[in-house]
Amino acid sequence: MDLASKKTETGADYAAINADGYVPTLLLDDGQVLTEGPAIIQYLADRVPEKKLAPAFVTLERYRLMQWLNFISTELHKGFSPLFNPQAPELCKAVAAAQIGRSLGTVSRQLKGKDWLLGEEFTVADAYLFTVLGWGGHVGIDLDEWPSLKTYHRRVFDRPAVRTAMDAEGILQTIK
Repeated sequence: MDLASKKTETGADYAAINADGYVPTLLLDDGQVLTEGPAIIQYLADRVPEKKLAPAFVTLERYRLMQWLNFISTELHKGFSPLFNPQAPELCKAVAAAQIGRSLGTVSRQLKGKDWLLGEEFTVADAYLFTVLGWGGHVGIDLDEWPSLKTYHRRVFDRPAVRTAMDAEGILQTIK
């Protein structure tokens, strides 16, 4: 969706899909709409269980996945909002950046000795975190303060499927 024009890539009015205009929104083949990033990516992961992008239901690992998806959504994703808002006062942006820094410290500690958030397997939480970490470069949050996050971000970027998706979206060149 083009945020400025509120049009989909087909030219449709996004408000007809999601009247609130929020992203992300997933329009399903049967016309139903699913919103909220953590719900959408779990839905997508569950559509291809053979890819093991989400642990099985009713396991502690699945609840850990939900825990991290919610942390990324509330403590990181939403925290970036003031930094992208040109009307936000500088003090508000400074407070938001400091909070994001604390949250990045939490994630950095979680990744200590691990390749992925949940341990041995790449999950949709890693895909979500990769996306959010990528925003930092656009708003002055440098991952150099958290070397493990910088290494992690590169590890996700180096996955062939990630590069293919980013190339298809025309954003492959945005990662250094």
